[in-house]
Amino acid sequence: MAEKKDILLESGTNELEVIVFTVADRHYGINVSKVVELIKYQEVTPMPNSNPFVEGVFKQRQEVMTLINLAAYLGLPNSENTERDIFIITHFNMISTAFHVHDVEAIERISWTDIEKPDATIYGGVDSLATGIAHINNRLITILDFEKILADISPGSTLNAGGLKHTEHHTGSNKPILIAEDSMLLEKMLIECLETSGFENIICCSNGKEAWDRLQEFKATGDDITKHVSLVLTDIEMPQMDGHRLLKLIRDDEVLKPLPVIIFSSLINDEMKVKGESLGASAQISKPEINRLVDLIDKYLA
Repeated sequence: MAEKKDILLESGTNELEVIVFTVADRHYGINVSKVVELIKYQEVTPMPNSNPFVEGVFKQRQEVMTLINLAAYLGLPNSENTERDIFIITHFNMISTAFHVHDVEAIERISWTDIEKPDATIYGGVDSLATGIAHINNRLITILDFEKILADISPGSTLNAGGLKHTEHHTGSNKPILIAEDSMLLEKMLIECLETSGFENIICCSNGKEAWDRLQEFKATGDDITKHVSLVLTDIEMPQMDGHRLLKLIRDDEVLKPLPVIIFSSLINDEMKVKGESLGASAQISKPEINRLVDLIDKYLA
């Protein structure tokens, strides 16, 4: 896993590595950047009165881990032989969590252009459990929204619309803010948070490519670019184009490079901060740090 993460420190390649795993013979994927390690199945200690999808807890490297039964959460049958099952230990949104899956098949390096945004009518809109559909070795792999899964089980672990309620006195701004966020649920929550704080001019894009195309449209008008966008707020994980690639393109463009770019992602850690800094990010914060967002936006809009 360490070797794989070293590869991912390459800047702005618009690539990711996906762990392909199975639950009840169905194929799913998770971004390697969310994964700390894979371990074999082991006995866990059930916790009384816990969420029905929480299988229990176990100790790994001196840390007590919560184990989520992914089959139960997805409404699929459990494994008949748990001895072959795998625990995927993740770290995102500043939380370590383990997910019980039935097998891990491969780690595949692909481009974000190989991942399509799921159709909202098929995959449930804001309630979708899929962040993307990946084309890997002539198969379609569903990239699960692990942030939503964790938020469903532990609502306090991720962005929530109440995160900025204490800033309702904030005067806000009408300067245009461009948001690139692929999760419809998180986009909705983020808009609510910013509108609560008085930001009135928000432009939403569902991935980095869509955001880049909008920036090119604004640039083509010949106007001062700040008339159309004064700040970019971007996630990292997105179909078609990730946030790091978007940031690299902005910094390589003579007209767009002065724009402040804030990375707002569940993946922010020391390694990702190094990558973001090398690409020229103005600021980088994780999604649980939503209460810092208004001050950062104010700082760069000023």
